[in-house]
Amino acid sequence: MWAQHTLTLPARRRGFHLITREIVGAVPELGRTRAGLLHVFIQHTSASLTLNENASPDVRADFETYFNHAVPDGWAPFTHTLEGPDDMAAHIKASLLGPSLTLPVQQGRLALGTWQGVYLCEHRDHGGPRRLILTLNGEPI
Repeated sequence: MWAQHTLTLPARRRGFHLITREIVGAVPELGRTRAGLLHVFIQHTSASLTLNENASPDVRADFETYFNHAVPDGWAPFTHTLEGPDDMAAHIKASLLGPSLTLPVQQGRLALGTWQGVYLCEHRDHGGPRRLILTLNGEPI
């Protein structure tokens, strides 16, 4: 079985945002899949996806603090500056974290660890809505 959906997320402030529930809600076939894989791909170059701690908001804040320290906005050596001081830094952060995740599906659910959740990593101050392509491949129940 194959299924594919587009999920458009509303604009969010800069930071790391849990989106696991939104992803699950956008793929109704997930609940009818015994075993499979869900591939999640973001169609943007200044936002990314990652899988990490889903309980403490401190983790998300610390991620943002670390990445802003490691790749600061408006760093003087950047030459790609026409779209604002946060743009080139956002591209680098997105490349470091990546545009996609492949998640296991087991008995109609994402087979994530107890404390794991999917993050939308918004690296721009005004990134706008973000589009995800969700592709499920699996064996029906």
